[in-house]
Amino acid sequence: MTTAFFHDERCLWHHGGQYALTMKAGGLVQPGAGLPESPETKRRLVNLLAVTGLLSEMQVQSAPEASREDLLRVHPASYLDAFKALSDTGGGEIGLRAPFGAGGYEIAALSAGLAKGALMAVLEGRAKNAYALSRPPGHHCLPDFANGFCLLNNIGIAIRAAQAAGLARRIAVIDWDVHHGNGTEAVFWRDPEVLTISLHQERNYPLDTGGAEARGEGKGLGFNANIPLPPGTGHVNYLEAMERIVLPLLARFRPEAIVVACGYDASALDPLGRMLATAETFRSLTRMAKDAAEDLCGGRLVLVHEGGYSEAHVPFCGHAVLEELTGSATRAPDPLADTLATRQPGLEWQTHVSAHIGRLADYYL
Repeated sequence: MTTAFFHDERCLWHHGGQYALTMKAGGLVQPGAGLPESPETKRRLVNLLAVTGLLSEMQVQSAPEASREDLLRVHPASYLDAFKALSDTGGGEIGLRAPFGAGGYEIAALSAGLAKGALMAVLEGRAKNAYALSRPPGHHCLPDFANGFCLLNNIGIAIRAAQAAGLARRIAVIDWDVHHGNGTEAVFWRDPEVLTISLHQERNYPLDTGGAEARGEGKGLGFNANIPLPPGTGHVNYLEAMERIVLPLLARFRPEAIVVACGYDASALDPLGRMLATAETFRSLTRMAKDAAEDLCGGRLVLVHEGGYSEAHVPFCGHAVLEELTGSATRAPDPLADTLATRQPGLEWQTHVSAHIGRLADYYL
């Protein structure tokens, strides 16, 4: 078995209209290059994979759109109907910072379908692990409220489909996108069979969620873990947070599969984050997740693409992740590696962040 890579060009046709960064054009806001959530980060990743040859080492495939039945396991009919009606009449915006064009409903369902297809391929034994290049992203989308470029909760839909099919019950989600995975948290807030863990820049987005005190509710109490990290955390402390908090939580939970919300916006070059991660950070995080999956659940690991807004750097971060996921010797050296290595936090700041991580580890463990 090899790594399965789920991708569909139609997902790159999703668009949100005239924006300048996250400001809608009009009045005194001059139209710009568009939303930071651009197809080019993903398209350039696919192009780099093709040029290096790594793409040919994977099972490249698409998947059907997630069905309405799939979507209804996470999103209420009222939300889906409103989304579909707006999509059919030319598009618009629902929720908060979640614009889309005509046909946006079908593209979002396809994005969720890629995540579902990736998880199903691994659980059914058709791939050793998988990567879904989902777009639009999903981890901010609550059951009844679109948010932060996310229109459907891709990972939530995939997990509920797998559970409904009887392929797995206990699934862990690790979210290393720079922003808090508030939507995925909400989907599984009361569910003791899904462990959700979010590593994120503290009070980046959303501003009012992501605190360590949010542990779940009811039967789900204790099955949600937020790891808010200070701006400028850097490579060393990211790996420390994974080692000291995430891996012990996974070991205690004993999942049947691990799903990663794989955002690249913790990159040092990202316009929406300030975390100083490098391509090697993402490679190392992937190695740790892969090793944990091997130890705990037979290697069943799925990565679902979330954020990441540096068109120049995301392809190299993503390539490093897929090098590690596949175990391939194919390489795409990051041309910015030396520059970013010299800009990592100094020992004093690392010590400060390490103490913060230690307090969180004591709280959770």
